[in-house]
Amino acid sequence: MEATVHFINSIIWSKALIAVCLGAGLFFSIRTRFMQIRGFFEMCRLTVQGEKSDAGVSSFQALAMSMAGRMGIGNIAGVATAIAFGGPGAIFWMWVMGFLGASTSYVECTLAQIYKTKDAEGRYRGGPAYYIEKAMGMKWYALAFAVATIIAAGFLMPGVQANAIADSIINACRGGALCGPLDGQFMGLADVQALKLGIGVVVALLLGVVIFGGVKRIANFAEVVVPFMAAAFILMAIVIMIINYDRVPEMFGIIFDSAFGTHAAFGAMMGLAVEWGIKRGIYANEAGQGSGPHAAAASEVSHPAKQGYVQAFAIYFDTMMVCTATAFLILASGTYNVYSPVEGAAPIFQGLAGIPEGAGYAQAGVEAVLPGWGASFVSVAIFFFAFTTIMAYYYMAETNLSYINQNRKRPLTVLVLRLGIIGMVVFGAFHNATLAWALGDIGVGLMAWLNIIAILIVQKPAMLALRDYERQKKLGLDPTFDPDALGIKNADFWRQRKLELSRSE
Repeated sequence: MEATVHFINSIIWSKALIAVCLGAGLFFSIRTRFMQIRGFFEMCRLTVQGEKSDAGVSSFQALAMSMAGRMGIGNIAGVATAIAFGGPGAIFWMWVMGFLGASTSYVECTLAQIYKTKDAEGRYRGGPAYYIEKAMGMKWYALAFAVATIIAAGFLMPGVQANAIADSIINACRGGALCGPLDGQFMGLADVQALKLGIGVVVALLLGVVIFGGVKRIANFAEVVVPFMAAAFILMAIVIMIINYDRVPEMFGIIFDSAFGTHAAFGAMMGLAVEWGIKRGIYANEAGQGSGPHAAAASEVSHPAKQGYVQAFAIYFDTMMVCTATAFLILASGTYNVYSPVEGAAPIFQGLAGIPEGAGYAQAGVEAVLPGWGASFVSVAIFFFAFTTIMAYYYMAETNLSYINQNRKRPLTVLVLRLGIIGMVVFGAFHNATLAWALGDIGVGLMAWLNIIAILIVQKPAMLALRDYERQKKLGLDPTFDPDALGIKNADFWRQRKLELSRSE
């Protein structure tokens, strides 16, 4: 089974997907005239504004929900893995992907707002499946994305997050303070598997409490937890950098030198730095993958471009701050390995022994500064990062299930989805980590291929919305949206809203 999974993964994550993601980001940056630079202050302003309603959540809640999906284990283990196989230069290419991906996120999230609708319970729903059908008129393509997302977000990707939670707790128990009197001596293979199973059950039960409460509970939970966990993690990275201040110039130097192949040790890895940086950058910030649009569509705004701006900011926050924080605490403390691209060769750099690539690098880095507590701190951070991501995955899967159900109430299908994702959390917690990552990569890759092709085709309404928003802002207005004035068809929600507002005046 593992051989088959890895073969499929190698096809999906070929260099073609990496080139398409990078190319799309550059293309949209040029098409939007680098709105991620011009509109930076507008992004910040809109992030803390917005109104709630019975149908939708606030802009900040939508940001928190999308950030819950973006800020998962990819921000810690994904960054460490990129360093292990692509060298420190992979971090630079993650930054590039984050910068260009902000414009991609604007396009896909604005499209989600333009073509959103209401489900049977009166809640906003939207995402790639909705704009593929309404803007492209290709129902079969929309169904393909919806099915791929339900499989990926509901069954493939949650296992990666659950597995990371379990592994990080095991690492903390082996010498950290998290488990109190427990230490590595009692942990044989059977003990480890039993503990992982127990962790999986606990995480699954907590997840059930949240997702059975519906989208409002998910939004409320994310609004509180996401900013707190991100701030705590970034603060820890800053502390590590201050303590290791003498290594900071060297750290920046090694990132840039290895990114462009000029570093003596990592010079031969430039291609791998680009590949792993972009690949893990996509996994971490999810720009173009089609996950962010689901949360973006749930927001209550007066103009679709507002949520596009907010979600572009989400990419900055995720990549430039959280992923960078992970990279800095690993590189500044020297707790990482870089493997040679030549099979069987000795590592190019070895700062750790006996710790596989992944979240353990970050735990070792903080443990070196806070002995006995560092690994436990990172374990707690990983729990919140991964748990909120699983929660966001459920929301994505439920939204696409709603699309397939044509927004009709079918509680049995929702129950099956909820039980399925809960089951996969338990399964993923104690299963093979390599297999879990490979399955997760397949899920991310499928969604990315389908979504990026779609937004390259149907980008025009998002560009019209951007120009319309900027025009109204120059006039000193709080922008409102009229799809008919822009020649945008099938934006049924906004057309109906316009009629309702005209009747009430």
